[in-house]
Amino acid sequence: MSDGVVSVSDATREQLSRADEHSAHNYSPLPVVIESGAGSWVKGIDGVDYLDVLAGYSALNFGHAHPTLVRVASEQLGRLTLTSRAFQHDRFASFCEDLSRLCRKEAVLPMNTGAEAVETALKLARKWGYDAKGVPPGRAEVITCAGNFHGRTISIVGFSSDPDAYTGFGPFPAGFASVEYGNANALEAAITENTVAVLLEPIQGEAGVLVPPPGYLAAVRDICTRRGVLMVADEIQSGLGRTGDTFACDHENVIPDVYVLGKALGGGLMPVSAVVADWPVMAVIGPGQHGSTFGGNPLACAVGSAVVDLLETGEYQQRSRDLGAYLHSMLSQLPPDHVSEVRGRGLWAGVQLADGMPSARTICERLLARRVLAKDAHEGTIRIAPPLVIERDELTWAVEQLADALAE
Repeated sequence: MSDGVVSVSDATREQLSRADEHSAHNYSPLPVVIESGAGSWVKGIDGVDYLDVLAGYSALNFGHAHPTLVRVASEQLGRLTLTSRAFQHDRFASFCEDLSRLCRKEAVLPMNTGAEAVETALKLARKWGYDAKGVPPGRAEVITCAGNFHGRTISIVGFSSDPDAYTGFGPFPAGFASVEYGNANALEAAITENTVAVLLEPIQGEAGVLVPPPGYLAAVRDICTRRGVLMVADEIQSGLGRTGDTFACDHENVIPDVYVLGKALGGGLMPVSAVVADWPVMAVIGPGQHGSTFGGNPLACAVGSAVVDLLETGEYQQRSRDLGAYLHSMLSQLPPDHVSEVRGRGLWAGVQLADGMPSARTICERLLARRVLAKDAHEGTIRIAPPLVIERDELTWAVEQLADALAE
């Protein structure tokens, strides 16, 4: 189908050049410019249709332009989009109630982006530590995991183990310790009398879709309960159906103290994020202590409630389970001299390239030439996270293109 060389049209080249001239170079996107999308497919300005198996890093769990979400957003656009939190609006109570129910929690603090939600959870955990646990002022500690990715703010990159994320951005806020991901013993050993929370991803996405050992999440839950520490689960990528359950923590029947949500919560239409907890935790935040002009706006709440409605049918979790099993069975059959390991759960996979293979970026460029959109995670892993609306034959075709690109 292709020799692996990406053919860039004149129109695409012009758009890329203009963007390169006037936008910050904080991304290195594949050479494609997309103009429209529906379901699992997008169309480039070159007139070519591409199968999207990245889904906006799980922000597009329900695909591009899901008709229900578009209808809800369109109706709300014509009614009311913003009041700020200085005033209440008629979609707010329903959204908070809906999301609380989905999470089996009592209260929601809505924000916009995933990084904002993580920062919010950190503030909440520290405030809880001082007010409820009695940690001395200025001494609260949060335990994080090596290999994490929670966002790009100063505080978050300060506890990243990725040099690209933190180099050149210090000094960083204190109060964070890091332990080996998947090692419950190391985590417990790091807890002190000033530890207020453990922040982790149930599956580490940016690190290459790393699934922790069986029982790890349950062990973390037990440790946090025994030691009086909040378990904060960053389910921004792993949550809302991606792994075959509503949350990745559900696979071990674990309910954290705090959920951090984003990406798919906005249905791929707009940024919507939230921190969800029970009142003994959430009540420590009072008026004037945290907020956001756009957080919990009417449009976000309308879309967020519609997302909850979609998830409560169970259809998308079931699709992720069934199609995810099919995806992983196909990926496991790729030649071992091309692929050394396939990690993941549900419709989420990290394809680890074998030694001697080209970089993951090169393979993704070869996939682009074959009309499949995927993205690398570091140098040696290809991320595959298609919309949950993808069809079985589309998955088959995508893996066939991957096999072809690997063999080139």
